[in-house]
Amino acid sequence: MLRITDEITIEDWELTEVFSRSSGPGGQNVNKVSTAVDLRFEAERSPNLADPVKARLKRLAGRRWTDGGAVLIRVEDTRSQARNREIARERLVELVRKALEKPKRRLPTRPTLGSKKRRLAAKKTRGAVKALRGAVDPED
Repeated sequence: MLRITDEITIEDWELTEVFSRSSGPGGQNVNKVSTAVDLRFEAERSPNLADPVKARLKRLAGRRWTDGGAVLIRVEDTRSQARNREIARERLVELVRKALEKPKRRLPTRPTLGSKKRRLAAKKTRGAVKALRGAVDPED
C-alpha cells in the first residue's frame, strides 16, 4: 500500500513492478543485475482517484500514460534495485499529488483605457518611423 495523502492510498493490486537490466555505465554490474525498475500504476481502474484527478493525471503523465490507462515510470538512476524502486514510488506519489491540486480558475481581465492609449501611441510613432523609410528620389 502506497500512501498519497491521509485520505488517498494506492493499493498493492494497482501497482506492478518489473525489474530489468539498466543501460549505461556500471561495468559488470550492468550485465549481471536487474536494477532498473518499471513501475506500472493502473490509474484508470483505480477506485481511490476521482475522475477529474484521473484527467489531470493523464495530462501530467504525458507519454508515460499508456493506451490501457496506466502510468508507466521507469527508473534506472542508481546501481541499487531497492533505491530505484523507492525513487519510482516517490515519483509516482509526486505525480499523483500534483494531479490532486485543483488548478485555479483564470478570471479574464480587460485592458485599462490608459494601456490602450499607450499602445496606440506607440504604434503611431513606430508607423511614423517606418513611413520615413521609403524609396530615395534619384533627382535629389
